[in-house]
Amino acid sequence: MENPENQPMRPQFFLAKQLTKAHLSVASCFFCRKCSGGCPLTFAMDILPHHVIRLALLGQEEQVLGSETIWVCSACQTCTTRCPNGIDIAGVMDWLKEEAVKRGRTIPDAGVMAFHRFFLESILDAAGRVSETRLLRRYTLYKMRRNLNLTELRQNINLGWKLWKRRRVRLFGPPTLRGKAEIKEIFRQGEF
Repeated sequence: MENPENQPMRPQFFLAKQLTKAHLSVASCFFCRKCSGGCPLTFAMDILPHHVIRLALLGQEEQVLGSETIWVCSACQTCTTRCPNGIDIAGVMDWLKEEAVKRGRTIPDAGVMAFHRFFLESILDAAGRVSETRLLRRYTLYKMRRNLNLTELRQNINLGWKLWKRRRVRLFGPPTLRGKAEIKEIFRQGEF
């Protein structure tokens, strides 16, 4: 029997295989760093998006699922649109969030998880679209129950008023899309 130390390093591809099953292949990444270069939130990340992809390919589950980066990602799609190989990096980040939740991982900030959950519920409630007012109302109430900060509440109300006056947000949410049943079925299949 050969000594395992003499064996070449073979990366564990568990996360890469799971991502492929979820139709999110990362194997074509050649680490050009365009995703990290375009991301507006790298200042708040502990590892950069291209490192997340690399670590997922190398099977470093603990490091990837334990990183704050997957929770900081706002899914703005900048990384995905910049990727020369068409990798849905924002989709990968979302999948990693869901995988971390399924595995019972500790989330760095409970508020981030709450916002993520409220965001998905908002999409489900509005049949495929985000209702910003409903989302922000629920998240603000959540934060107020945890720690009432009247200054922050006033600032958010003033900002909301300005956005509403400029018609940037709708008071009662977006119009409902057709196919509400299909949206609910997608959420049911995703074990939401």
